[in-house]
Amino acid sequence: MKTVTVCFLSLCTLMAQAGARQAAAEKEVRDLEQKYNSAYAANDLPTYFGFLADDFTQWLPSGRTDKPQYQKSWTRFIQSGGKVLSAELSDVVVQVSPDADSAVASYLLHVVTHSTRGDSDEYFQESDVLFKRDGQWKVVHLNYAPARKKAQ
Repeated sequence: MKTVTVCFLSLCTLMAQAGARQAAAEKEVRDLEQKYNSAYAANDLPTYFGFLADDFTQWLPSGRTDKPQYQKSWTRFIQSGGKVLSAELSDVVVQVSPDADSAVASYLLHVVTHSTRGDSDEYFQESDVLFKRDGQWKVVHLNYAPARKKAQ
């Protein structure tokens, strides 16, 4: 009976530790998402691109791309006078793996941009897949799709 009790208490301790790791990882990912999207809103390209893993991929409405292609096209947009005027997250949901080394953050993103064609006011559904590598969270994949505007 004593062995069963010790095993049960050990299992409870391990589960509590795993839960604490997942809760800490969720907070880290939520903080990263705020910083990542703030850099996007500020048009701070070095900081923004720094959140992306070297093997980053993404699905945009125009198709799949990788980090070098995305950096080239987004940098060209900014250098040609385009800019993000605002980017606001809402309805954020973070799911963390049992080992607390990968996560998915999904949210609505309200983006107002300026380009040579004028200003746009759009809503997107975004899902970011993040891996924690060498102690740092990086976005390894992003899916960005148009969403309906929220009712005012």
